[in-house]
Amino acid sequence: MEPAIFETHIQSLPFVHRGKVRDIYAVDDDKLLIVQTDRLSAFDVILPDPIPGKGKLLTALSAFWFEKLAHIIPNHLTGIAPESVVADSEREQVQGRAFVIRRLKPLPVEAIVRGYIVGSGWKDYQATGAICGIRLPLGLKQAEKIPGGAIFTPSTKAQIGLHDENIALSEVERQIGKELTAKVNEKAVQLYAEAAEYAAQRGIIIADTKFEFGLDDTSELYLIDEVLTPDSSRFWPVDQYRTGISPPSYDKQFVRDWLEAQDWNKKPPAPKLPENVIRQTVEKYQEALRRLTAV
Repeated sequence: MEPAIFETHIQSLPFVHRGKVRDIYAVDDDKLLIVQTDRLSAFDVILPDPIPGKGKLLTALSAFWFEKLAHIIPNHLTGIAPESVVADSEREQVQGRAFVIRRLKPLPVEAIVRGYIVGSGWKDYQATGAICGIRLPLGLKQAEKIPGGAIFTPSTKAQIGLHDENIALSEVERQIGKELTAKVNEKAVQLYAEAAEYAAQRGIIIADTKFEFGLDDTSELYLIDEVLTPDSSRFWPVDQYRTGISPPSYDKQFVRDWLEAQDWNKKPPAPKLPENVIRQTVEKYQEALRRLTAV
């Protein structure tokens, strides 16, 4: 495994923000440099151990999806090489793991699309028979495909150390308006449906995913952040899928499952990851990239 980058230290550009995974710098008034580090977060807590090469894998897969889905909605990429906006001595920090993006106004909610009932959606369904206020038929099993097609189930966008929470569509409408909510709903489900159909041909079920959107000065909607990566999605191998369990996956669910088995209250600091968990996580992310992008 290649050396990991837990944090970047770019001095040639003004520092803007360090998120759970990404470090952001200002290129100018209209553009940002967004660097995918090897940090991993779970349960909205940054883990102390990076996953070597993860940032490059996320960047490559996001670039693939941004291009493949560009006909549905524009995205924030500029096409400018990240190496061209930093000092020569800093190029290694951004090579293969960064984008120069348009500076947009992010929407204050995360657009979760679920095709299968699992994770927090499964917990909500067990408790209430619904997800984000959307009633579902009785008797569904864990990991079962949602009858009638994928559903838009938005969540809050929590600060570091706090947990995202599922919210009703009415709350999104209150925050961003009915018209914009309807457009986000439409585009998110369309993005998911096209990606899921493609992935199924490559032996992967996309159980659910998170999209983020932003607006430009004219209020045009853009796809931003990362897209359809193992950090933001559940990827299940088709040949190992069955209902009644949380299926094996090519994503960070493997790490979540290990953390769930630990004596940890899901608040910082998180437990240190064993070397075998780090190694297997790298292998799962690599397999997702290979299956989805191999020609």
